[in-house]
Amino acid sequence: MTYALSLTRRRLLTLLAAAVGAALFVALSLPLPFLLGPMLACLIVALAGAPMADMGAVGVFMRTFLGVAIGATVTPGMLAALPSYGITLAVVPLFVLAIGAVGYPFFRKMGFDHPTAFYSAMPGGLQDMLVFGAEAGGDVRAMSLIHATRVLVIVTAAPVILHLAWGADLTLPPGIPFSQVPLYEIALMALAGLIGWKGGERIGLFGASILGPLILTAALSLSGIIHSRPPAEVIMASQFFIGIAVGAKYSGITWRELRVDVGAGIAFSLMLAAISLAVFALVSLLSDAPPLDLLLAFLPGGQAEMAVIAIVAGADVAFVVAHHLLRIFVVILLAPLIARWTGR
Repeated sequence: MTYALSLTRRRLLTLLAAAVGAALFVALSLPLPFLLGPMLACLIVALAGAPMADMGAVGVFMRTFLGVAIGATVTPGMLAALPSYGITLAVVPLFVLAIGAVGYPFFRKMGFDHPTAFYSAMPGGLQDMLVFGAEAGGDVRAMSLIHATRVLVIVTAAPVILHLAWGADLTLPPGIPFSQVPLYEIALMALAGLIGWKGGERIGLFGASILGPLILTAALSLSGIIHSRPPAEVIMASQFFIGIAVGAKYSGITWRELRVDVGAGIAFSLMLAAISLAVFALVSLLSDAPPLDLLLAFLPGGQAEMAVIAIVAGADVAFVVAHHLLRIFVVILLAPLIARWTGR
């Protein structure tokens, strides 16, 4: 069997599992059905030993629409509100340091080598941490499973917390339907997604598939050329492929990896939850921002996944994303320097 044929079959199986998961979540009226349904279904199928695969360039392109959705929220009014974010943004570097101070010794005690432990503990973007960790000689497979587990646990727990604390309904469509968005705006947003992604990659922009489209779409929004987010159907499709990307990371997992790497990821996620709640309590005293916005801003799940939750929950997307972007920027800027220093 050729590699291309094998990859096609694995992707078809992954799509089928994801579709079944999404359908079940919709039928049972469970929260974030197009994100959590595919994510958990792919996880179950992978744990059963079936070969899985992400959707490659198609999946990345669909991810760009999340950047587009975020960029569309950037308006003159939002920019005017940026100075009010100052207090909570100043807490983000301290938040990152607290996570690293707890996570790195934990992973070392669990038996991971220095680069694997360090980049597993850093709450940055998954792809960025894997690149840095690989260059430092870390175990890429272990880091991939640990970060995927962090995202999975936090993104699964967040809807439960939001529902219990604020009664948030995360089964609602994430926007207006396709028929109510002008076709020229949809075309411009699709172009902004593609050009922003590829242009961002060309110049080495971190998180290019989200940040590139975000920047271009923000320019379109600020200039008054577009006035809407992508249609609800497009955002739901983006969620679907993001769910696949997380769930497919578990493909080919062994019992040892499940026990050691995923077990460590779960334990670390519980530590992150405790740190996040402590920081949430602190920033609640410092800021007048709504508690829902503050919690989502300081839950260190994946940037894309937390943005999806913010959109569906009706939170201030710009506020939430600004904090996650700063978190990732701080990690990318400082992690390699601190890793070399601690390695000595």
